[in-house]
Amino acid sequence: MTLSYPFVLLLLPLTLIPLWLQRQDGQYYSSILMIPEDTISDIASLALRYIVVILLACMLLSLVGIHGPTGEIERTGKGAQTVFVIDRSASMDDPFAGSGTNGNIGETKSAAAKRLITQFVNKRKDDMVGITTFSNAAMHAIPLTQSREAIYAAIGAASGAGLLQTNIGAGLTVGISMFEKLANSGSRAIVLLSDGAGRLTPKTKQKIKDWIVREHINLYWIVLRQPHGISIFNPKYADSDLSELPAEIELHRFFQTLDTKYKAYEADDPKSLQNAIEDINLQELQPITYIEKTPGYDYSPIFIYIAILLLSLLILIKHLSYQSWQ
Repeated sequence: MTLSYPFVLLLLPLTLIPLWLQRQDGQYYSSILMIPEDTISDIASLALRYIVVILLACMLLSLVGIHGPTGEIERTGKGAQTVFVIDRSASMDDPFAGSGTNGNIGETKSAAAKRLITQFVNKRKDDMVGITTFSNAAMHAIPLTQSREAIYAAIGAASGAGLLQTNIGAGLTVGISMFEKLANSGSRAIVLLSDGAGRLTPKTKQKIKDWIVREHINLYWIVLRQPHGISIFNPKYADSDLSELPAEIELHRFFQTLDTKYKAYEADDPKSLQNAIEDINLQELQPITYIEKTPGYDYSPIFIYIAILLLSLLILIKHLSYQSWQ
């Protein structure tokens, strides 16, 4: 049993006030000997006071938010535990490097990412989804959850105004940490969306390398190409020394050394971004087992119904009572 607002219980003693109120008949008599005993009226008056006490108590208890214990249901389906690590640097608010198609000309990279990630989530009802964003630092948007309302809100927040820097290392480490202390459903993936890359320190590289293997996470990198940007698949850099590589190529090379499934994509327009996300959708559609938490029973409506019933009874009694003669 849990209470959402337990402090409301401090007002519960105030519900006993009607028991101390004296009955007022609205008539004055020169002597109480003139008044015959009316046991039925005395009992009715006391009963009405207790009804008011119960009515007030039910109103207060409905505000406390009493819930039963939460439950757990084991379910099976097809999907994955997926964390989106989304670049929120200022350049994400620019249009794609290539020409748009299907009426999406001029759509910014962040807007296209928001639209297509939402479609991805809509198709995968059994997925647990987490979202983190990064620019000069990582921003934890939402942990892995199955609540679609929370996921959609986080996707909307991830498309807000961007900053200047691209700290991919911080975004990846925060994204990987979401899988800690969470039971493995059978399929795990990180989807990194960025339009650039930054240099990772040796310490950050080692941390990513250790964690991604320990947590059994597949990695997908979708590069939203800048105008005149370098292709990570350019064979020109195949034999280049690491110290001479552009940041994008160096990061791609590092990901290839990870002891996990890794696949990279390049997107020049919304259509190619959609193709990349659809390919990830197919690759991460595996049988999974997950635990769905069910909320505890909410007792508040019961107290509200009782209060409404008692209030209706009081109104009925009020209309049935005899008025004193003037």
